[in-house]
Amino acid sequence: MRTHISRRGFLSSSAAGAAGLVILKDSRSATAAAANEKLNIAGIGVGGQGGGDLNAVAGGNNVVALCDVDSARGEGSFKKFTDAKPYEDFRKMLDEMHAQIDAVVVGTPDHTHAVAAIAAMKLGKHVFCEKPLTRTVYESHLMRLTAAKHKVATQMGNQGSASEGLRRAVELAWGGFCGDMTECHLWLANGDGPQERPKDTPPVPATLNWDLWLGPAPVRPYHPCYVPFKWRQWRDFGSGGGGDMGCHSINMAVRALRLDLLWNPDSAEKPEKPPIIRIEGQASELNPETYPRNIKAVFDFPARGNRPALKVHWYNGGLKPPKEVLRGYAMTQWGCLVGGEKAALLSTCPWNTNVFLLPEAQFKDYQGNEPRIPRSPGHYAEWVRACKGGEPAFSNFDIGAPTNEIVHLVHVATLAGKPIEYDPWNCKIVNDPSLNPLLHREYRAGWSL
Repeated sequence: MRTHISRRGFLSSSAAGAAGLVILKDSRSATAAAANEKLNIAGIGVGGQGGGDLNAVAGGNNVVALCDVDSARGEGSFKKFTDAKPYEDFRKMLDEMHAQIDAVVVGTPDHTHAVAAIAAMKLGKHVFCEKPLTRTVYESHLMRLTAAKHKVATQMGNQGSASEGLRRAVELAWGGFCGDMTECHLWLANGDGPQERPKDTPPVPATLNWDLWLGPAPVRPYHPCYVPFKWRQWRDFGSGGGGDMGCHSINMAVRALRLDLLWNPDSAEKPEKPPIIRIEGQASELNPETYPRNIKAVFDFPARGNRPALKVHWYNGGLKPPKEVLRGYAMTQWGCLVGGEKAALLSTCPWNTNVFLLPEAQFKDYQGNEPRIPRSPGHYAEWVRACKGGEPAFSNFDIGAPTNEIVHLVHVATLAGKPIEYDPWNCKIVNDPSLNPLLHREYRAGWSL
């Protein structure tokens, strides 16, 4: 049953409860705007989801520059923010206008997230970047380090992080309600089958700069099977079904289990040497062009302080875990379950915005305890507040990057053909260094990190 909390209980405890909260660190700029000042914001990729992100942070701030390689796709934003200077190439935009920009919203396809966001952060700009944070493991690693080095406020577009349901689940896990957390299962319904690269070469639409859309990716002819949106399944551009929704759907587990501590060597619970994460993956098929339809993977995560080692089971493309793991609850299309010897937490929403306590009959009358994690003013408002010197956003890159690395390590493990052992401090596969190129990719000239 869903947990509940009274409004009176929340109002009386939210401020006091914050004292017991473990806040994930995020570097904030020494030049953060004052709380009552307007931010000067630029958008990179301002159609579709990127346009929605931009609209969500624009209120009370100034949108000063817009960049989109497809004038038709970005038309809505160009028409709405008429005072903003339009661009096709974000590199030119940052070169010409960096002195007038405080913060950047990146809503491009996955393959250009890192090159755009890192270029902005190196100039000291705060960054909101859509999920999946990057297209490779190494890019996520570098995004986190770059944000810390340049002391900028960050947020990954993991919108469920602001929800009541997710925060309630994390509170229960951190408070020991479930006992020692020893199991996790994640199952995703989405995933397309393999595709071959098309042989025909239709003309490029007049509104699209195809070379700029390719960005750091290898050159290939334009085809509508890539643009718009269909790029997700292609390895050069996207992250597959798992990348599309994995950062959302594993969010509760990463937080509840404090998996992010394995990436944070500066934490109070720092081990003497880098922790090693073991991953084994199997795919329904392997295609050099596109991602598999179905994937199973098993992670062996070591202990994090006094939290025990555990396995995380990943299924996507409609695969499901054994029904027994749901402790009597009916199997669902999507799910994230974390469990211990006392109870399990289940979210059936791809964005982890709801939470059920299992076994359900045992907890049907449970009304919840007092909140400890401060409630969100809104996912986008958190980032704006952080840009102005406030508390770090809840999905900043200190947790967004490790979450994204986990998602992409699934793909790396399927390509490796054998179990891999990953060092999250140094972004290396330690049991077979010849596999390390799977963590990274090559970039076209002019598009390096």
